[in-house]
Amino acid sequence: MDFSKFEETAGVEFKDKALLKQAFIHRSYINENRASGLEHNERLEFLGDAVLELAITNYLYKKFPEMNEGELTSLRSALVNADTCAEVAQKLGANDFLLLSKGESKDNGRARQYILANTLEAFIGAIYMDQGFDSAEKFILAHITPLTEGIIEKGTWIDAKSLFQEKAQEHENTTPSYKTLYESGPDHDKKFTIGVYIGNELVGQGDGKSKQDAEQEAARNALKNKGWD
Repeated sequence: MDFSKFEETAGVEFKDKALLKQAFIHRSYINENRASGLEHNERLEFLGDAVLELAITNYLYKKFPEMNEGELTSLRSALVNADTCAEVAQKLGANDFLLLSKGESKDNGRARQYILANTLEAFIGAIYMDQGFDSAEKFILAHITPLTEGIIEKGTWIDAKSLFQEKAQEHENTTPSYKTLYESGPDHDKKFTIGVYIGNELVGQGDGKSKQDAEQEAARNALKNKGWD
């Protein structure tokens, strides 16, 4: 597969093309092609996740000197979560370059969004390995931080759990509770579906790579469902 088009769109030209390719290899592809000698992208994803968080933290710290630690943390979470990463990956056309098993290639639902998000993190990890932090940060500043303004305008960075708790206490005189509805994936790549309840009523649910992210999405959906947003 020729990745030159993706390099052009992303604005990054790799020295090590094998490293670039590895960023797009999902574990399922290796399971079906064990004799290929290739490696999946999970180690690069692990690295890219850390690089992304550091670059975003540095950007927000300098960009918003008036924000406190809690606000910066919430905004950072919105910029590095699976939804944002998947959105950026789709804009770059990453979907056309994924190396997946036959089964995974047919699934275009929520699971594909997670794969795209993980691939973007792996790509960032690959940039770091190929060219260092400055190049990875340059990519992040070009393609991810420009979403900051829109996220602030939509209010998706606000701590939805805290807001929903306030509204539930105000309108229902009760504190909401959260329960794990589904949990899947290996330990290094868990996916969670969390439900938020008022009493015994399920009022919203959300997905995430961590329980915290899933709870935030569940709270956002609950706010919409109750008309409290």
